[in-house]
Amino acid sequence: MMAVHSDVICPFCGCLCDDIEVTVEGNEIVNTRNACAVSRSKFLNHGLNRISAPTVDGEETGYDEAVEEASRIIAGARRPLVYGLSSTECGAIAKAVELAELVGGVVDNTSSVCHGPTILALQQVGESKTTLGEVKNRADLVIFWGSNPTEAHLRHVIRYSGMPKGLYTPEGRKGRYIVAVDVRETRTARLADQFVKIEPNADLELLQALRATVRGGKISTDEVAGVPRSQIEELARRMKGAKMGIVFFGLGLTQSDGRHMNIDAAVGLVAELNHHTKFLLTPMRGHYNVAGANTVTTWQTGYPYAVDFARGYPRYNPGEYTSIDLLAKGEVDAAIIVASDPVSNFPAEVAKHLARIPVVTLDQKITPTTMLSKVVIPVATAGVEAEGTAYRMDGVPLRLKKVVEPHEGHVPDEEVLDAIIERVRALKEEA
Repeated sequence: MMAVHSDVICPFCGCLCDDIEVTVEGNEIVNTRNACAVSRSKFLNHGLNRISAPTVDGEETGYDEAVEEASRIIAGARRPLVYGLSSTECGAIAKAVELAELVGGVVDNTSSVCHGPTILALQQVGESKTTLGEVKNRADLVIFWGSNPTEAHLRHVIRYSGMPKGLYTPEGRKGRYIVAVDVRETRTARLADQFVKIEPNADLELLQALRATVRGGKISTDEVAGVPRSQIEELARRMKGAKMGIVFFGLGLTQSDGRHMNIDAAVGLVAELNHHTKFLLTPMRGHYNVAGANTVTTWQTGYPYAVDFARGYPRYNPGEYTSIDLLAKGEVDAAIIVASDPVSNFPAEVAKHLARIPVVTLDQKITPTTMLSKVVIPVATAGVEAEGTAYRMDGVPLRLKKVVEPHEGHVPDEEVLDAIIERVRALKEEA
């Protein structure tokens, strides 16, 4: 029997495109419409490379036995870490925070290694934000700073920022001016009307120069950060003259020298521009629910990531309670990884420490992290085999759909974490 699911939300990147059409036949996804290449691959190949059964020490076991062993590891740890959470739905994130609080551990998400500096800066100076729908309908100047959406967020330019015809932008691409600021020419730069090539790690200088120019100041040097003075002055004039402008910034800004100070300067530039016109900024979030991980953790604890419960109440200190810092210092003696693969992208020495401690991993696919984990529990894929809520990069919550039944014995992350919490609580009462 064939079924067609419309208005399906893609659980891949922070765009959370909500117009995907998925065709299912015999509990297998056979076709998609409106999906980008990556989205199509995720839907059509979600069954490939799957973990077939729970394992303990590499040996297949039952679900209950895996939950029991995972619970014993977490309950017996002195400094447990709960990490990941950006590629699962909000109910599971809430349970992960509850588990960390129960065992007096640390809960951290992947924003600590990507847009953590963004969060630190916005906590200090605030944010001029909007929705992607407003960008589509109103923005006539779009700046991509240290981001490359044509390769990282494939439909962003098409659906939201560059190509679509909006209520006040009826000409679509012809009515918009796109600027790309980057250290090298990218596909986005080739698409843009103007490419501003900046020296590596010089974003702060260029942002401050633009801000000074917008305020009416004069640049005394011939260039700043490798950008000619005339180009800076022209860009400042264009920014001030826009009906509505927006800066979309990515890891090229958050992970270069200056880090959160770069974002602070970008916010200052946008604030200055708002004396002349309407200007906004939005981070280009990567994982489809990393914004949800920050949001839910903030609901539960008051803080967005790097939250420590060792004293029985939440404490927040990025640089001390962030996962890489804890692992690099060897403080963590057990970890539970949810919807993430830190072994693939953490520094080598940090990954080596993960290999030395008992690790529990909840994932759908075989990864380097599952390969070194003591306990592996396969789970249903949120947005494909399980429902839930996710937050788009602009902070808009959207409901993920279930389009196929999960593999036999596979349950959502939230159910697994709930079972672990129940068993950990019982173990603590027994002790």
